[in-house]
Amino acid sequence: MLDESLLDTPEGLAEADRRGLLRGAAEAGARVRTAVRHAAEAGIGTLKPDGRPRAVLIAGPGAAATHTADLLGTLAGPGSPVVRLAPSGVAPAAGALRWELPGWAGSVDLLLIATPDGSEPSLSLLADQAYRRGCTVAAVAPPRTPLAEAVAGAHGLFVPMATAPYDQEEPLAASSPGVFWALLTPLLALLDRIGLITAPPDALEKTADRLDHVAERCGPAIATYSNPAKTLAAELADALPMVWTEGTSAGPAGRRFAAALAELAGRPALVAELPEALAAHNALLAGPLAASADPDDFFRDRVEEPPALHARVVLLRDRPLSGLTAAPAARDVALSHDTPVSELEPEEGGELETLAELIAVTDFAAVYLALASGA
Repeated sequence: MLDESLLDTPEGLAEADRRGLLRGAAEAGARVRTAVRHAAEAGIGTLKPDGRPRAVLIAGPGAAATHTADLLGTLAGPGSPVVRLAPSGVAPAAGALRWELPGWAGSVDLLLIATPDGSEPSLSLLADQAYRRGCTVAAVAPPRTPLAEAVAGAHGLFVPMATAPYDQEEPLAASSPGVFWALLTPLLALLDRIGLITAPPDALEKTADRLDHVAERCGPAIATYSNPAKTLAAELADALPMVWTEGTSAGPAGRRFAAALAELAGRPALVAELPEALAAHNALLAGPLAASADPDDFFRDRVEEPPALHARVVLLRDRPLSGLTAAPAARDVALSHDTPVSELEPEEGGELETLAELIAVTDFAAVYLALASGA
């Protein structure tokens, strides 16, 4: 059950936030600026690449590395495929995870390692394996870790992860906004220098500014009625979110939102891209998850019986309503099944800015849902 009164009690939210999630979301812009500085100090701006790599391989544990690979692959397009190296192992622990380079990896490929830990033995071995294969190696991780030493031994590029003092107080959640931006930003700067994506310093600065703007709009002191993240969290209180995305860069934001809902708030969610989502989820909307599917709900004991779980469409779009769009059809399909719709669309700006806004608002929403539901 969601305690909606907690959403408008900043002191209560702060007390419930034992993992520092709100602080991480609010400081996302600062993390980007710190990460940009670390990237510059590591020498990314002075690199003289010979050309684009054939493929970019990304290795790292948990949701942060998954989301980083997803977003970079979307921004890079088909020019140089971005491939995430999924780990194997018997448990999601640093010492149990194993990464291996694909057999075809060689001197024309780039290996990126992104981890908020840096103590994973297999990642250090992976850096050494890449060096012996001739791959270029770059890593973002906490400084003074075994991985930092391994990357130096592999003659690779190491960028210290942008951390905060309180990061050491509690275990870092992989979906934490602070972790995500601290790992992603140096890799954006590196791939911009290589020419694989467009993320110059001024674009990263605008991204940080947009994240600050979202933090002002979505912070804990802003009331629910004027706070888009709190509003979305309240709307999803007793709902199964069906996240429908439209636009190239909205896809990673939707997939990150679904993962954050699961990891941070313990809530299931479905995600699909328009227009295919209309066919993929049509049977779900027509089934028992539709709001109209339980006519006896009116007579439910509001005190003793938990509410039935009903679908709610969350429409994430990264472009304005003009042009070719499936949004009107999506609304019609949802409303024809008595399914409510929540919509998020960023203000105008560059691709990184608009994507950052979608990610930031949904990050705040997932955090509020987690805190108000006691997750």
